[in-house]
Amino acid sequence: MAHDRRIVLTEGGPTLSRLVFGAWRLLDGPTRPDADAVARLIAGAVDLGLTSFDHADIYGGYAVEEAFGEGLARWGGRREAIELVSKCDIMLATANRPANRLKHYDTSAGHIRASVDRSLANLRTDYLDLLLLHRPDPLMDGDETAAALDGLVKAGKVRAVGVSNFTPSQIDLLASRLSAPLATNQIEMSVLRTAPLVDGSLDHAQRLRYAPMIWSPLGGGSLFTGTGAREQAVRAALEAVAGGRDLSAVALAWLLRHPARLVPVLGSLKPERLAAMVGALDITLDRQQWFAILEASEGREVA
Repeated sequence: MAHDRRIVLTEGGPTLSRLVFGAWRLLDGPTRPDADAVARLIAGAVDLGLTSFDHADIYGGYAVEEAFGEGLARWGGRREAIELVSKCDIMLATANRPANRLKHYDTSAGHIRASVDRSLANLRTDYLDLLLLHRPDPLMDGDETAAALDGLVKAGKVRAVGVSNFTPSQIDLLASRLSAPLATNQIEMSVLRTAPLVDGSLDHAQRLRYAPMIWSPLGGGSLFTGTGAREQAVRAALEAVAGGRDLSAVALAWLLRHPARLVPVLGSLKPERLAAMVGALDITLDRQQWFAILEASEGREVA
């Protein structure tokens, strides 16, 4: 049974493509892609059904959003046909942020508003479909942060808000101050990182009925490049159920099988790799196949 190509993150919240294009590596190549190259990348992703694009202000040393925005202006498609996601609150100590003496977090109202305004300008758009707080801030004032987020939604600059890398209790704190439910929590998970199965993250998502977004869903590539016993065991388990299908698609299908409605963020910029990964939407693992992969990852059968 094929998976739906679209997903509503939470009741009344935004709708994203079932798999999301991750833009964080856009500038990782030997040369910076020009606007036409980025426009072709956007068009290719949309043709594959990847209409949602995941950003953060810090990606590429605060440079990815601008490069993407230049390509978006050349793309020629309708803004309403895609979804733009971005994040804020991580403060990197980089040359183009000289005021940052060290890496830290900032969820103050002033910073959130300023960051959103910069993201909108860089992406050349009037609104973000989804804004996420990138990391938990130990100095977050729930009332101040929530008021800033609510204000951005009311102003039409942001359609919905969520978080990334938050614990259930951190989500509950912020949610208790907001006027609308948080749309998602973007967390790290893969067949090599199974902690969310037991740390309460996915239980919390099911309880409140929001779909978590998943970053590094293929273990940052280590699933296929790693030489350790665990990586080899997981690859063997994936191959055992793949039946000749792409292993990355099977690894993504393992995530899609979970009832919390996980939304993987893909990291590749190669059209052929993206096309292979989209094949995950046509794969449904049965229960025993799913547990066989879990067993390989954890090195033991379930208790």
